[in-house]
Amino acid sequence: MKKFTFYFFIFFTSIILSQSKPTSSSAVEDALIDKEKLTKNSLVKNINFTNMGPTVMSGRVADVAVNPENPTEFYVGYASGGLWYTNNNGTTFTPVLDNSPTQNIGDIAVDWNSETIWVGTGEKNSSRSSYAGIGMLKSTDKGKTWQNVGLTDSHHISRIIINPNNTNEVIVAVIGHLYSSNEERGIFKTVDGGKTWTKSLYIDENTGIIDVDFAPENFNVMYAASWERERKAWNFDGDGKNSAIYKSTDAGTSWTKIADKSGFPTGDGVGRIGLAVFNENTVYALHDSQFRRPKGAVKKSSDELTKEDFKTMSTDNFLKLDDGRLNNYLKNNGFQEKYRAQNVKQMVSVGTVKPMDLASYLEDANSMLFDSEVIGAEVFKTTNGGKSWKKTHDNYLEGVYSSYGYYFGEIRVDIQDENGIYVLGVPIIKSKDGGKTFTSINAENVHSDHQALWVNPKKSGHILNGNDGGLNLSYDDGENWTKLNDPAVGQFYAVYADTQKNYKVYGGLQDNGVWVADNTARIDKGWQQRGQNPYESIMGGDGMQVQVDERNQNIVYTGFQFGNYYRIDRANGNQKYIQPKHTLGENPYRFNWQTPIHLSKHNQDILYLGGNKLHRSLNQGDDWETISDDLTTGGKKGNVAYGTLTSISESPFQFGLIYVGSDDGFINVTKNGGGSWTRISDNLPQDLWVSRVIASAHKKETVYATLNGYRFDDFTTYVYKSDNYGQTWENIGKDIPTSPVNVIKEDPENENILYVGTDNGLYVSFDKGSSWSIFNKNLPNVAVHDLVIQPTAKHLIVATHGRSLYKADVSSIQKMTNEILAKQSYVFDVSDIRQNRSWGRSWSQWRDAYEPEITIPFYVNADKKVDLEIYQGETLLNAITVNADKGYNEFNFDVSFSKKGLKNYEKANKEAKLKAAANDVYYLPKGKYVVKIGDAKSAFEIK
Repeated sequence: MKKFTFYFFIFFTSIILSQSKPTSSSAVEDALIDKEKLTKNSLVKNINFTNMGPTVMSGRVADVAVNPENPTEFYVGYASGGLWYTNNNGTTFTPVLDNSPTQNIGDIAVDWNSETIWVGTGEKNSSRSSYAGIGMLKSTDKGKTWQNVGLTDSHHISRIIINPNNTNEVIVAVIGHLYSSNEERGIFKTVDGGKTWTKSLYIDENTGIIDVDFAPENFNVMYAASWERERKAWNFDGDGKNSAIYKSTDAGTSWTKIADKSGFPTGDGVGRIGLAVFNENTVYALHDSQFRRPKGAVKKSSDELTKEDFKTMSTDNFLKLDDGRLNNYLKNNGFQEKYRAQNVKQMVSVGTVKPMDLASYLEDANSMLFDSEVIGAEVFKTTNGGKSWKKTHDNYLEGVYSSYGYYFGEIRVDIQDENGIYVLGVPIIKSKDGGKTFTSINAENVHSDHQALWVNPKKSGHILNGNDGGLNLSYDDGENWTKLNDPAVGQFYAVYADTQKNYKVYGGLQDNGVWVADNTARIDKGWQQRGQNPYESIMGGDGMQVQVDERNQNIVYTGFQFGNYYRIDRANGNQKYIQPKHTLGENPYRFNWQTPIHLSKHNQDILYLGGNKLHRSLNQGDDWETISDDLTTGGKKGNVAYGTLTSISESPFQFGLIYVGSDDGFINVTKNGGGSWTRISDNLPQDLWVSRVIASAHKKETVYATLNGYRFDDFTTYVYKSDNYGQTWENIGKDIPTSPVNVIKEDPENENILYVGTDNGLYVSFDKGSSWSIFNKNLPNVAVHDLVIQPTAKHLIVATHGRSLYKADVSSIQKMTNEILAKQSYVFDVSDIRQNRSWGRSWSQWRDAYEPEITIPFYVNADKKVDLEIYQGETLLNAITVNADKGYNEFNFDVSFSKKGLKNYEKANKEAKLKAAANDVYYLPKGKYVVKIGDAKSAFEIK
């Protein structure tokens, strides 16, 4: 009986560990309350963060809302970068959502008469980084304050429309959870400004509403599009029979399905639908058709071999192929040099490989995702209120959607021209004949992947376009565009800082490649005058991780999605493609969207790269050896790469002591350079994305791991530590408010300090994870994807997925040991300053006087007033009373005398002759000084 009980316990425990449930909306609400309390009591709430940009490439726009009476005034909602306001036509923008709990936006709407702003949180695009929201936010004071008015379990809100004649009557389309089923999806209506909501249209727990629009002349007439979608970590199914069009004639109170038997597609292949309503009866619908194209729709342009030929080819027919044709196929498709016609035929003749292998050799997660032949984008129109629909064009709209139309789905109509429509996809295209023919209006300064468009209802040709690269404005219907990328809203995946004295910062961004700049780069408009942006693009695509050779910092390893990595020599501009390639006949390697790389600290010629197996190069990526079997669960059938490595870390104490984590929950370790591997994650929660596994730089046996349940809508904070190579784990993330974890980083100097980045902020622990404080000064509630600490400058650099890069000086908090935390007060090192004749002077009457400043960092053990005193020897030169918070504080001192201090100085230094500066301030002369707070003190010098 005891044996049975023991086995049952193991079985039951394994079930508990493997279950990952969506986090409830009440748990998220509680976490936001906990986070607010943590913020008030944080020991580091006065650590100042500075935004480092970049701004030039911007980030994904979710929606725009323009004042029709004054089009120079508008709001822009970024998918994960918050809400921004301009009243000068986009010359400058001001963030207005930074005081809210989220930066994640699905849609925005503004009642310009009352200046009421509605924000539907949670992006609608259903991509791999479409973050969930917290419901509906409302502001009646232009964004100074926000109120959550409900729909907190919606996760992703797709559209908001306001009755032009009644600001309290609002219709909200909710697409619902991305990775799980839920009930709070459909159409919701309020007539009391969000105090109460009525669900007026609901299909089922897997089908939401992706779009809703009303007739400009009659708010009672509305059209809505439902969308059945299911996303998993390994697969996205963006179509279904429940995707359809609905109509309301009573302002969204009731709805009727109108797509059936009307000429509009029905069935399992119906994908995302976008709507543009011209009037009560005339509506355009943009459909992402997932129905397959008929065979023969795409004809081969020549007798060149394609991979499809080999999938059904017999061995006999393969051996009869002309060597020239076969060699052309092998060369044109990048087969390794050793695979040429004669030796491949030999391999086939003896059965080492099959003809099919010449097709599968080319198929990886990326190609499989983009190779499916579906109909794609198609435009339909009704002129009788939805009774019948007709496709407007005969040809395929090639290249508009590729195979990921779920990412787009927006169509607009010019209210002044029934035949003027715009379709948003990879390019933006327009038609002036009702959709019969189209032309592209993309331009050289317009990014691809278009998400939002405003068409001026009073002036044809005036359009405002939002895409994955920010915002563009046109006054001539897309013939020419102006870029309006002022906000720092870059969506970073990764960040790296090299080890030069004036170190450079590298980062990879969503759909915007890899960029680099000096850490001192000025983020202003001065570059437009100088002609060179301080950030330089070095890679396209979706930018990924970066590693730099510390021996020669011109050698950079980086790449784009699905493991497409390069070695770049920045001195001469040479690039070499270095992705490991499977052998002919071997199953293709699987590479994660964010494939990890790691440059060994023991030998900078050694590079690791993770697919589903771990690969190692001993010569900078020129050649590869595979040093593991599959270190994942083996993958799953689907159209998203899965069963891939996500994190690699080699111990700085021992070459070959390597940890790897995978997207399906495995953590493995080798202590002999891949000779053997041990799985160390069996007693951790199962199936979750291993966002980081980090070998400690302070203790050889210690390793940290963070797990991320975002792809199950599980927002639990999973942070673990092991002091025995992962044999057992301790949960050290319990006190961090609920939010998926992306990164953990050790402080390089203080072994007790840990930093953790989540989908909603940045945290620090001074006791190895027993307790946590939150950073928040000038750092909004945004997803933190990566962290790096530049050891010489002692800068913490934060890569956010929505607000670009931030930097903070952590030299003082690195010294916050248990001994210092036990003191009543402590003054950290104060930097010296060099005297300058320009102190107190202005270069012209039009400029303010230059005022010197030094930062005095200090710690106190309670909220209290403290006297900050400046001494030279025994002479008190200035005294300032400061309201200090418990924890870290900063005071910016202008190195001046107080009136009493000046008298004290002149009394003690009768020979000294001091003159007031041009601004009538007396500044301290050259010399050595001491800052005192009670018994605590620190010296500085004016040189």
